[in-house]
Order: sequence, then C-alpha cells, then structure tokens
Amino acid sequence: MSLLELSGVSVHYGRIEAVSDITITVEEGEIVTLIGANGAGKTTTMRAISGIRPLSAGRISFAGEDITKLRADLRVVRGISQAPEGRGIFPGMSVAENLDMGAYTRKDRKELRGDIERVFELFPRLAERRTQVGGTLSGGEQQMLAIGRALMARPKLLLLDEPSMGLAPQIIQQIFRIITEINEQGTTVLLVEQNAQQALSRAHRAYVLETGHVVKSGTGAELLTDESVKESYLGVA
Repeated sequence: MSLLELSGVSVHYGRIEAVSDITITVEEGEIVTLIGANGAGKTTTMRAISGIRPLSAGRISFAGEDITKLRADLRVVRGISQAPEGRGIFPGMSVAENLDMGAYTRKDRKELRGDIERVFELFPRLAERRTQVGGTLSGGEQQMLAIGRALMARPKLLLLDEPSMGLAPQIIQQIFRIITEINEQGTTVLLVEQNAQQALSRAHRAYVLETGHVVKSGTGAELLTDESVKESYLGVA
C-alpha cells in the first residue's frame, strides 16, 4: 500500500483542464519530485493533494484512506502538511509565532518545545532570528521558515512547492541538503521544483508533467540521464 496514491485525477479551473487523468504514487520514506515547465499542472496537483482544489475526476488515497472529499484542515490532521509556493508565512508574526501556527491542529502541546528545537537544529539561522518578524527575513530565511512551519504539524507527508524559487545558488544547495536530512529523519517528501537538476539528484523517483499529463516517470537517476529530460529541463542539448 502506497502512502499517497492519485488515481485518474483531473482538475479544472472553469473550462480549463489543468490536470488530466494523472496517476501518481508516493511510497513511505521516499522523496518524489514532480518536474515540468510553468503551467504543466505541478502546483495544481499539490493543491489537489492538500485539499485546496476539488477534483473533477479521480481519487486520492492517503495511508489507505480515501481522502478525495476530505477538508484541507482534516488532511493536515491526517498527516499531510504543505510549504506552499511563495512561502506564505505570516509577515507580521515572529519566527517563533509562525512556527507555533504550524502546530495549530495538534493536541500534544507539551511536545511543541522539542519540535521547535528540532526546527532550530535544522535551520540554525531561524534560531538566531526567533524573535524577528517574518516579513523582515531574507527570501532564503522565509523559505526555511515555511518548511519549518510545515514540519511543526509532524507530517507523515511533507509537500514542498518550488522551495528554491528566487533563491541564490548557495541557499538553494542548503535548502536541498536540509530536505534530504528531513527525509532521512523519517518524513516522506513530495517536491514540486523547477530546478530539475537539484530535484532529480535528491529524489528517489520522479514524474515529468507536460500540459497536465504525466509523460514520463522513473528514478531520479534514470531521468537525470534521459536525453529528452536533459534537453528540456536540464539545459543540456
């Protein structure tokens, strides 16, 4: 049984079909990445998984349970947490307050202190800025905060939507190292990313989306050496 399974999923925006009949699986313990050009349907797929966009057709199951019609907040309770595209932090709240907001669904309040310390171990920069308001952080620091906030829900599945967008190469390397570390600590990761080189280098498996369809899948290593992927997404002719 896969941790996450999308079966024949389609999503529309009005009459426009953004995702068409896609089937994707994520096994427990994996990093799986979705790559593709802008408008390929990657972010729509993530929104469907997190419950923000309703399906036009198909089914989503998580840990053996059909969650197709489950509300977004209840999916967080089940164990799906997302760091959205554009980070979406609370700019007027401090780093510590943002992290606390990530745990809003949890009942085990006594254990929050340890989880905040775990986030600070992963992201020492955030520990230095714990009282600083989110809106004054750099882009890289805001991305770290978005990931840290998502981790505060103790997810079984962490959804990361374009975590490297707009960041300097050195910060991108750091973010991807931490994503690998999060995975090695036991969290399954589904990653949408335009930086295909970094994503495929870190991913166990990957899917290529084009105009709302899955056109290719394989291990990260296989797709790194695939000629059409190299030409289209890795800048190698």
